[in-house]
Order: sequence, then structure tokens, then C-alpha cells
Amino acid sequence: MSTRPSAQLAALAVIAHEAGAIVMRHYVAGVEARKKQDSSPVTAADEDAERYILERLLTLSPEIPVVAEESVAGGRTPKVGSHFFLVDPLDGTKEFINRNGEFTVNIAEIAGGIAIRGVVYAPAKQRLFLGEAGAGAWEIDIAAGQTLDLAKARSIHVRKAPGDGLIAVASRSHRDKKTEEYLAHYPVKDFVTSGSSLKFCLVATGEADIYPRHGTTMEWDTAAGHAVLSAAGGTVTNLDGSPFLYGRVNDNFTNPHFVARGAT
Repeated sequence: MSTRPSAQLAALAVIAHEAGAIVMRHYVAGVEARKKQDSSPVTAADEDAERYILERLLTLSPEIPVVAEESVAGGRTPKVGSHFFLVDPLDGTKEFINRNGEFTVNIAEIAGGIAIRGVVYAPAKQRLFLGEAGAGAWEIDIAAGQTLDLAKARSIHVRKAPGDGLIAVASRSHRDKKTEEYLAHYPVKDFVTSGSSLKFCLVATGEADIYPRHGTTMEWDTAAGHAVLSAAGGTVTNLDGSPFLYGRVNDNFTNPHFVARGAT
């Protein structure tokens, strides 16, 4: 395992952090949401942050196509092969609108269906998570607008499931009966709720042990958090235990149901 992020992961972290500053400017100023064609909310923060991320990724890795949420919503989906980026400039738009701070900027790099690198930045929480396959996962406490010093990154790792019961993390906006039924098969002693891809990161840091999801998610919702959790020693699988992979072009990048876990 590496003691520090690679140059590529560090560059993605800088981009996510800077995009977080854009999001926070809108958050402080207050924004009004509009509805997209699928009735999900979108704000100027989503659009401005995505525009910035796309510009920076084009400079960083012009040969790697980018699948980004708002671009896809606008009918701009690039042709992708086995290597591409997935971007969600503002995951947890409902949390952003409700002003509870549980929203994130997400950038992931996919190779051969696997989320090999990912950055999740929660600017209102001042927590930045990053992970890389075969290298490790880290967290930095950093406010938007501050200078990002990756030397301050501390290693994170999932915890071994405690003997007295698991802590399950559930969606604040999308709790459902199927998830409750699924968790009934596990010795869950407590729940924590969180919005956006922070749920993966809570498992990655050992603040929770399991996160199942039966509702609809898109690949850009999960890939960055998946990369962080995998690098921290956890797993994300389909409900039957098979590998959870990316690049479902024929499904318009819609995910199947999944479960994220810490150490078993």
C-alpha cells in the first residue's frame, strides 16, 4: 500500500476541492431549484460545478471521456470504452436545497468496469475523501477555499464488524421498506442517516458497517464513494454478492441494487 496518493489521484482531489468552493458560493448565497425531465432537482450550483470539473478534466486527461450527470441530462453522453470518468458535481441536491450540509462533489475514474480512483468532497462538512485501488484511502479536513495540502491526508480503513452488532447507514431521503427487510437479516444495533455519497465514506472510515441500497441510483452517484470504500478495505457488490461494475451504457448508466460493507 502506498503512503500517499498518486499524482493522478491528487489532481482529481484538487479539482473536486475547487469545485466544492463553487458549490459553497451558491450554498451561502442561496439558490432556487428547478426540475429536470426526470423530475429530479437541479440548481445552478450543479451546473457551474460540472462545467468547471469538465474543463479541468479536459486539461488533465483529454484522452479520457467524461460521463457527467448534468451533461447526460442535457442529452450529451460521450461514447465510452473501458476507461472513462464519472462525475456528479453535486450529489445530494435535496440535501443542498434543505441546507443540512450532506452533499458532495464526486469524481471517479473507471477502468475495465472497476472504480480505480475516486474523490468525494463534502464542502459543508469540510471532509474530503480519496481512494485508489492498490494504494489506499485517505481523509483530509479541509474547508472550501483553503489551500489543499495532501501531506495532511490521514489514512482511513474500514473496521472489523463489532461483536455486539452493526451500525447501518441509511439514506436520509430514500429510506425504503426493502432496505428495512434486507437489514432485518443482520444484527443491526444502530442506524446513522446521511445523504449523498457520504454513506460510502462513513463505512470507509469505520463510522458504520453496512449500507444497502434498493432504490434507483446512477453510476455517477456511487463510483467515487465505491472507489474510496474499496481502497479502505471494504466492498460494494450486487445483492447476490457478484461484482458491482461500471459502464452500463445499454442501461443509461443505471445501477442495480447493491450493498456496501466494511470488513467482514
